[in-house]
Amino acid sequence: MFKNGLKHNQYLIHYIGRRLVMLIPVLFGVTFITYGLMYLSPSDPVEMLLQAQEIPVEESIVESMRSEAGLDLPYIEQYFNWLHNVLTGNMGKSLIDGQPVSQALALAIPKTLLLAGASMLLTVLVAVPLGILSAIKQEGLIDYLVRLFSFISNSLPNFIVSFLLLYLFAIQLKLLPILATNGLKGLILPTLALSIPMIGKYIRQVRAAVLEQLGCQYVSSALSRGIKERTILFFSVLRNALFTIVPLLGLSMGALLGGTAAIERIFMWRGMGYMIMDAILMRDYPVIQAFVVWMSIIYVVINLLTDLIHYLLDPRVRRN
Repeated sequence: MFKNGLKHNQYLIHYIGRRLVMLIPVLFGVTFITYGLMYLSPSDPVEMLLQAQEIPVEESIVESMRSEAGLDLPYIEQYFNWLHNVLTGNMGKSLIDGQPVSQALALAIPKTLLLAGASMLLTVLVAVPLGILSAIKQEGLIDYLVRLFSFISNSLPNFIVSFLLLYLFAIQLKLLPILATNGLKGLILPTLALSIPMIGKYIRQVRAAVLEQLGCQYVSSALSRGIKERTILFFSVLRNALFTIVPLLGLSMGALLGGTAAIERIFMWRGMGYMIMDAILMRDYPVIQAFVVWMSIIYVVINLLTDLIHYLLDPRVRRN
């Protein structure tokens, strides 16, 4: 038994190491393309910085600042200088207010993670029970009602849901604030706006996964041996259905982190989405670069954790 456990741990470490090695070129490619977008931009970052600080743009000043910042070097040399700074925690300064980008990210990232995490948690708490109930009551009244709710919620874009929630709960009922705050009340509406469309999608996914397992031969064999339906459902059907659901949750979490911009803007929730929309409008390239790099890192970490959970749940993956 000890040898089996040791062997399993070795396989696990090897699997994690292999996945990490595969992610290195992905992150390298993301940073290379990200920096290249600024390099190819027609706007000069030095001129934009001078304009933002209301300093007259003179050719001698621009050339001096470009030389000081290393922007007169070849592209490859500029890229590796920038990559070195990123790896050491220096992501540059905003072209608009001159503040370090790392400080802005340190304030924005936790807010976006909180919003995305709350939305995903609410989605799981609502979609999984409803999806299971819909599958168990297939072709019944409950199934039709749940599927109708799933269809409607999945058809509504996030921004439409946001306006409907604002109109109902903030303007008409006056139960929740229009603008998001740091408290619990301010988190409710943006969380619902992100969760409701996802709930509709995941109800369908959970229902399909559970129905697929209920149609398997092991279910009928277990019933014929007198095992209770509830025992089969919770200890066999749901466990096997997780093999399909868990990877989808991981992918949705990554997409959710990158898709909060419109919701954060509507509710004035000052997370990464809010920050990046301001940066794009004002062409604040250091902020845009830092956002892309950090979102790539977060997305890669989430995918790695998802693969790890899938590896631990599914013995078929371990055999590969």
